Amino acid sequence: MTGSERRADIVRQIKEARRPVPAKSLAELYHVSRQVIVQDVALIRASGYDIISTNRGYILTGPESVSRVFKVNHTDEQLGEELCAIVDLGGNVENVMVNHRVYGHMEAELHINSRRRVTEFLNDIERGKSSPLKNITSNYHYHKVTADSEKTLDMIEEELRKRGFLVEQKEDTGENNDET
Repeated sequence: MTGSERRADIVRQIKEARRPVPAKSLAELYHVSRQVIVQDVALIRASGYDIISTNRGYILTGPESVSRVFKVNHTDEQLGEELCAIVDLGGNVENVMVNHRVYGHMEAELHINSRRRVTEFLNDIERGKSSPLKNITSNYHYHKVTADSEKTLDMIEEELRKRGFLVEQKEDTGENNDET
């Protein structure tokens, strides 16, 4: 089981529980340390879930929204197709990020949540206001996408994979295979 699969299952366990779920119980269930569970819960919270820690365990009060970071690669001509694929399934493209070998981590807010916003963004690019940030890293880039549920994010991930935009990453290797 990968870390992301474990975290998704932790959310399910806490959501379905009738009482608070202790970290110790989760650690035993997944054969990991209690500290791994604490770190997983921190990541789950960062993705939008409202998990409360009580002296008896974790309680999930429900997500307002959830998020996921997707690593993608495509041409300038496919930019609109990528963004529309995300917003058509209910996603909000919060930002674009690149990791450049010289300049380091760079990020720009986008907040694209409709085809109208996609069109406005593409028009701005065409008018020469700027060029896509992905161009400095051989088209490799990341998007933080928010949605109403993990199911929606799963559908977006599958659509990006189907269109050949998703860059598959090895779980927890620490590898940074971005291009310059």
